[in-house]
Amino acid sequence: MTSPTHEAHRIADEAEALEVAAKLAEEFRTGAAGRDAERTLPRAELDRLSASGLLAITVPAGHGGADVSAVTLAEVFRLLAAADASLAQIPQSHFVYVNVLRHQGTSEQQEFFFGEVLAGRRFGNAQSEAGTKHIQDIRTRLEPRADGSYLLTGVKHYSTGALFADWIPVLARGDNGELYVAYVPREAPGVSVVDDWDGMGQRTTASGTVRLEGVAVPADRVVPHHLTFRGPQLHGAVAQLLHAAIDVGIASGALAEAVAFVRTKSRPWFESGFETAAEDPLLIQRFGELAIQVRAAEALLSAAARAVDAARADLTDDTAAEASIAVATAKVSAATAAVEAGSALFEVSGTRAALDSLNLHRHWRDARTHTLHDPPRWKVQHIGRYVLNGTQPPRHGLL
Repeated sequence: MTSPTHEAHRIADEAEALEVAAKLAEEFRTGAAGRDAERTLPRAELDRLSASGLLAITVPAGHGGADVSAVTLAEVFRLLAAADASLAQIPQSHFVYVNVLRHQGTSEQQEFFFGEVLAGRRFGNAQSEAGTKHIQDIRTRLEPRADGSYLLTGVKHYSTGALFADWIPVLARGDNGELYVAYVPREAPGVSVVDDWDGMGQRTTASGTVRLEGVAVPADRVVPHHLTFRGPQLHGAVAQLLHAAIDVGIASGALAEAVAFVRTKSRPWFESGFETAAEDPLLIQRFGELAIQVRAAEALLSAAARAVDAARADLTDDTAAEASIAVATAKVSAATAAVEAGSALFEVSGTRAALDSLNLHRHWRDARTHTLHDPPRWKVQHIGRYVLNGTQPPRHGLL
């Protein structure tokens, strides 16, 4: 297991969660550019994250967790992503699969795994597959054995967090064709995690390959994920809310870096007639436009999180649909803001900002890479159908 052997701190409430996240973000911001440039994987930083107790803030109160709101959880991710987008991406799947247990785990599974999370253990993910017909074409198989256990076989890609995990939740199909999640120890026989991620952005997420070769899985480590989508659900809304929060964090981090650069390093254009770049009215105009875009993305993220919380308090087809549409709206706005702010950083800062040694391009690379996760154009389609015709979005887990 990769997590610290000591018990993690136990966060008491929402205010403490935000305070801890803000302090860790400041700590992680130092060295973020260097880690990206050298592709130094953030093992020590993740151990700090585990020890802080942040990974357990969605554990239900009945099991000893803070059970924070979606509003707080989204803000935690925004804070971390503004400091280091790669690092913030790693625990996204962790919270998604804590959520799976919350809704589909047995009481015994919840007691065991929530205890693991409270102790600082980390969940990775083995979900996506390459070379299949589409993203929902899952070919990893969970085959029943005579003794009631299962045999797990398959190959997973884009397995963010798996390299650093204690447990790897694996999305697989049973012999009935339905989707299940098998929670597999990182060091289990037959499991190999390959650090072969070479994306231009999100460089230190280690989103590589997981190979599963005849992995033995006890029955009490398997959860029927397909049941999640049989009625109104927030699985996709929560997962997408965290992706949106990461994009908003990238946007706000890029804007903050641009502000600092122009204030302290940029030279004024000679035609402006001003002594500093920060007095240039054309730059002031551009910063105003960027600030509006970033603030709009932040506001939509907050509104989406509130919609998720409202639906959680009164879950119906209508409230679940409203939450999914609100999250989709925030995600589209966040993706645009992240890419735009990451690119505009150079426009407003000048030639020196392009120096590779400064690594300011990591913001745009992270934004451009992370926003490829799922296409905004389909979110716009679902938003349009909902607004115009009242068509509720599908329950496939990506809205």
